[in-house]
Amino acid sequence: MGVYSAYITRRRMHLELKPDTIHISANHREEAHATHADLFVTVRGSSVVSGSEALKKAKEVSELADELIQAGIEAGEIHLQGIQIETSSGAILKSSSALYRLRVRCGTLERIPRLIEILGSQKNAALERIAWKYEDESTRASALESAIEAAKVKAQKIAGALGVTLLGIYSFNENTFDEEAPGAFQPQAMMVKAARSAPSGPSLGLEIQHSKFIQANVEVEYRVSGLP
Repeated sequence: MGVYSAYITRRRMHLELKPDTIHISANHREEAHATHADLFVTVRGSSVVSGSEALKKAKEVSELADELIQAGIEAGEIHLQGIQIETSSGAILKSSSALYRLRVRCGTLERIPRLIEILGSQKNAALERIAWKYEDESTRASALESAIEAAKVKAQKIAGALGVTLLGIYSFNENTFDEEAPGAFQPQAMMVKAARSAPSGPSLGLEIQHSKFIQANVEVEYRVSGLP
C-alpha cells in the first residue's frame, strides 16, 4: 500500500502594515466648445461612378459639391466614404443607380446653417448626422489640475478638523470622462423639410455652438500622523 505524503512548504511573508491614511475624493468639470464638425451626407445618384471621380462625374454628387464649395467649403474637405450600388437586376448595368456616402468637414461652425440649407435644396441629398469635433487637451489638463487642487484643499481641511498632520501621498488615481450634451439634431427627413420650407435663415433646432463637459475625478490617500 502506497503512502501518500504531502509536503507543505511555508514561506515567511513580511507583511507591510498600511500606515494611517485619510481618503479624499474630488472632481472638477469644465466646458469645451466644438471647433469644427463633420457632416455625414448621403446622395442618391442616377449613375455609378467609383472612386474620387464621383465628386466630378456623378451628376448629383458633383452638383452638391459645387454648391458646398461656393458656400466656403474647400474641395479637399469633401470626402467620398463609400458607394452602395442599387440595381433591379442581378447584374451591375450602366443604368444602375448608387447611394453615395460623403463626409464634409466644416471648419467654421457659422457656415453650418447655410450647408443645411444647401442640403435641403438638393432633392437627392440627405444629412444623416453631424459629428462635433473638439481640440480639448488643454481643457482636460485644466480640469485635472483643478480636481487635484480641490483634493489638496479638502485634505487640509479634514486633517485640521481631525487634528492630524498630512505626511504625504500613499496612493493616487485619476480619470476623466466626457459628458456631451445631446444636440437638438432631428432625423434627416425633418431637417430637409424644415430647410426647404424656411422662408429665410433656417431655424432647424440645431445647436451650432455645440459643447460638452469634461469631468476629472481624483482619488487620493494621504498618509497622516497623530490619529487618535
